[in-house]
Amino acid sequence: MVKTQGSGWAVFANGDFRLFGGARFLTGLAYQMQAVAIGWFVYELTHSALALGLVGLAGFLPAMLSALVSGHVADVYERRIVGSLAFAVQSVASFGLLAYALSGATAIWPVYALVVIVGTARAFANPALQALLPTLVPVTLFGSAIAWNASLWQTASVMGPALGGLLYALGPKVVFAAAGTSFALASVSIALIRHRPAPVSERPAVTWATLLAGIGYIRSQPVVLGAISLDLFAVLFGGATALLPIYAATVLHVGPLGLGLLRSMPAAGAVTMALFLATYPLRRHAGIRMLRAVMVFGLATLAFGLSTSLPFSMACLFVTGAADMISVYVRQSFVQGETPDEMRGRVAAVNTVFIGASNELGEFESGLLAAAAGAVPAVVLGGAATIGIAVLWGRLFPALRDRDHLLVEK
Repeated sequence: MVKTQGSGWAVFANGDFRLFGGARFLTGLAYQMQAVAIGWFVYELTHSALALGLVGLAGFLPAMLSALVSGHVADVYERRIVGSLAFAVQSVASFGLLAYALSGATAIWPVYALVVIVGTARAFANPALQALLPTLVPVTLFGSAIAWNASLWQTASVMGPALGGLLYALGPKVVFAAAGTSFALASVSIALIRHRPAPVSERPAVTWATLLAGIGYIRSQPVVLGAISLDLFAVLFGGATALLPIYAATVLHVGPLGLGLLRSMPAAGAVTMALFLATYPLRRHAGIRMLRAVMVFGLATLAFGLSTSLPFSMACLFVTGAADMISVYVRQSFVQGETPDEMRGRVAAVNTVFIGASNELGEFESGLLAAAAGAVPAVVLGGAATIGIAVLWGRLFPALRDRDHLLVEK
């Protein structure tokens, strides 16, 4: 039997969800402001596409290397505390970036080191919070909670890049200070959540079997495996975020404020789609709609790569965000809704690695390809590859393609 899903504003009657959503908004604001500042700061210091790609690699590697441990921690220790401490560490790292900017030094490695710290803390925060969300709301509101959660994050992601670009005019130190404050407030919000899970009577031993359980579960679920891997490869090749500073500086000639506007557009598209899905949850044809959304993402990326007009480029990025939101909505419903609670942390950690690979590692791939072939060919080829991947995944994962409902009773 299909589980019913709530819609509208009912989920905000839950105080714990309000605190959770507030933290998501604050961290989304901090991540995006800081990403704009770091990208422009690094490009000013190096004028190198490869250096921009390395920022993405520095953010991704911690998530990949700590995935097994962070997932185990999220399943064994109280997820609320894990998330709160992780945000506190990110706040400290942001203030570290502030101190470095104030120092006037020009070496690039301290920036990479602090990005690694942020990435490590984020690697522990993400699975803990992904596993925490389904326990905060009743199942009838779960679909709405996913969409509103994404909407709050993406709303911050709309505001964050533009605000980051605006504040950067006052210097990177202002952006890093604002990001550090936002992370600190998010840490407090998560700590104030009243939900207390039943205590773990016996913590499982740390063995390869327990650490690899999340991977084993995903491999046993073809729909989940197909959805996660589709997102990995589609955004890995189709993401153009790392190259936006180059487009802003040398293709569109719009400067840091224009860079902020460009970075805001995918989030603007995503929040528009998320608000629509929160009000009108997707109920049928989930698999094929996900595949079609990825194809639209690839087409819009290809069009952006060929654009020399700021308004048209912004419109293309808006479409990529809206299409990606459909993919995120479907994937998160599968991963968070159908995974047993005792395994949610480990499965979420693996999912975090896939998301990180599609974003941060995708930034590294884009920077590497752009350094070899140029920014425009890198984006155009990436968009074309994404379209091909969507077609291929429809053939490789028929269970995903034919999946009708988001959540089903087990």
